[in-house]
Amino acid sequence: MEIRVILRYVFLALLFVFSAVHLYHSWLDDKKRRKYTKPFLLLFIIAYYIVSADKLSVLLILALATSWLGDVLLIPEGHGWFTAGGISFMFTHILFIIVYASKIDFSSVLWALVIPAAVIYYGISAVIIYKLRPTTPKIMLIPMYFYLLSNSTMNVFSLMQLTSLRSAGAAVAYVGAVLFFISDCTLFLVRYHKNKDLIFKRHFTVMLTYIVGELLITQGVLMLG
Repeated sequence: MEIRVILRYVFLALLFVFSAVHLYHSWLDDKKRRKYTKPFLLLFIIAYYIVSADKLSVLLILALATSWLGDVLLIPEGHGWFTAGGISFMFTHILFIIVYASKIDFSSVLWALVIPAAVIYYGISAVIIYKLRPTTPKIMLIPMYFYLLSNSTMNVFSLMQLTSLRSAGAAVAYVGAVLFFISDCTLFLVRYHKNKDLIFKRHFTVMLTYIVGELLITQGVLMLG
């Protein structure tokens, strides 16, 4: 077995172990312990991609790197850190959009599906921000809305890629994009929803959908070559 294959399984195993520990402490809502594993998650996905790809996409690596930076910036408490993390993740979505756009045959896009889906994504984003208005600092509302719009647009481009290519890799990447959208929507609810007893108030759902989403997007890009 060649060294690249061995390293691929090693990094996947490390991702699984660190993710399991992180999700366990997220379920317990243990802020102190979950922060120790969070900085490693995207590093293992990046390493997995580098040893797996025959031809590296610099844009994808930058997208994963800005996700890693966003993870780190979200560890400290405070609206300033939250905003900084959001800006980093916004760059992630922009980079993912460019990655998807490079593979889209726009003449083959199924617009009858993409346009209604875009309306749904943007509508969900608007509803979430509207629901959080009473319990969210006003200065945060507009940046949060634009952030969800960037994630929505990333999902729309991923769907455009899927309807254009109609391949397994595009489908895997789209499922990852959807999970990333769910993660971000849940994160805002976790942070600002007034009901503290809801099960999604823990970071478990946020991180589970986020980790799997990032991994599936990466795997989808690998499958597309």
